[in-house]
Amino acid sequence: MSHERSDAVPATGTQSGATAVELAQRSTGVEEPVRNRGLVFAIVAMALFMAAVDGTIVATALSTIQHELGAGIAWSGWIITIYALGQILIMPLAGKLADMYGRKRVFLLAAVLFTTASLCCGLAGNIYVLVALRAVQAIGGGAFMPSASGIVSDHFGRDRDRALGMFSSIFPIGGIVGPVLGGIFVVTWSWRGIFLVNVPIGIALIILGLIFIPRGVARKGGRLDLIGVGLLAALLLGAMLGVTYLGSSGSSMLSAGFLVPEFVAVASGVGFVLHAKYAAAPFIPLRLLYGRGFGVMNTINLILGSAALGFGALVPLYAEDRFGIPVLQAGTLLTARAIGMILVAGMATMALRRTGYRLPMVIGFSIVIVGLVGLSAVPQSASPYWWLSIAGAVTGIGMGLAMPAANNATMHLAPENIAAIAGLRGMFRQGGGIISVSIVTAVLARSTDQGFALAISFVVLACLLLAVMPLIALVPNHRGSW
Repeated sequence: MSHERSDAVPATGTQSGATAVELAQRSTGVEEPVRNRGLVFAIVAMALFMAAVDGTIVATALSTIQHELGAGIAWSGWIITIYALGQILIMPLAGKLADMYGRKRVFLLAAVLFTTASLCCGLAGNIYVLVALRAVQAIGGGAFMPSASGIVSDHFGRDRDRALGMFSSIFPIGGIVGPVLGGIFVVTWSWRGIFLVNVPIGIALIILGLIFIPRGVARKGGRLDLIGVGLLAALLLGAMLGVTYLGSSGSSMLSAGFLVPEFVAVASGVGFVLHAKYAAAPFIPLRLLYGRGFGVMNTINLILGSAALGFGALVPLYAEDRFGIPVLQAGTLLTARAIGMILVAGMATMALRRTGYRLPMVIGFSIVIVGLVGLSAVPQSASPYWWLSIAGAVTGIGMGLAMPAANNATMHLAPENIAAIAGLRGMFRQGGGIISVSIVTAVLARSTDQGFALAISFVVLACLLLAVMPLIALVPNHRGSW
């Protein structure tokens, strides 16, 4: 059966062509489109940018933090790991809360949490407090994407698809700016500056959000499914801890450090599905996990996170180990990928209404595969640095083409659950990225030639992305605004 959809929405009663969200907006007094929507987009985009920068800015200062706080490398690494894990855990919960209680409320609460945690991180006196505060900061940062997606969906009318697609440009810009800012603060001031810089920005964000973001749609009367939340948290945390453990030296898939958390994850997953099936108001409806279109996109987003997002963290290490490229130059290779993504994402977003979702995803994934294979090859005439830069830029172009479509696919199937869908999308992508990095790290720990092992890993990731491409044919295609 074809999944093609036209611009027109079948009339329902006297409200011809109105979506569920639009009807809800009219009943709550929210007009469409909203005045100052450019400013509204700038506010939510700044929040996403701030969260994206904070995901990469710490890496530059990690050595300095370790030295000044007298911490071991294991605990220092958790400054980064806990931020990623915290975001994965909070994204689906924040999406549900935003759908239940209003996107603006959740967005502002996220901004308050993020800003307050950033201030406290900058004042932390030991590594244990800093790691705990990073977890709180991750709650705020992870809640930005679902609530921002909901705000855009509620208030951008026929341009909501383009606004959501433009989110694809924000994260690569943050990826470029983060390491640079981190280096500047460490050299000219202190590692504490990487956290304290968020405070004035966060305060401005809160004030602007209170004034300019309109009151959105809230479905009051619902109760938060605490059992479902707990089971999902146990599933994600168990799975991530087990896979992260594999990245440590001397680890084994037969050791308790891997088997125990994975057993907890499997048991929690079974319990979560059974609970969602029989609960009156489950935390995440099963249809958003494997219903029409959703199951396919969740699988695609998991693989996309593994192959297209996770590999980025491995490129500098690959350049150093296989080609002997200096550390500073190796770090700039990610800039080429980000630039490629930024250049294409805007045009891909504008073309979505004509192309639909499937075509840009097929072409984009194909280009990413070419870039991954190119990274694994040894250049015969060009210098390794320029060869890797070009290959990295190619993967960025492919991601910039595919990501806007992947961001919007399935959104039109359940416009009343936009925030929850965005939260699940982020959870699957980030989870895929952590899984791939952890597995590749475990392989490297047992390899005698890390550079060659990384080259093989890029080919495996390319094959993984190729294997998932037939599923794109099952993605509900949609042309026009929704």
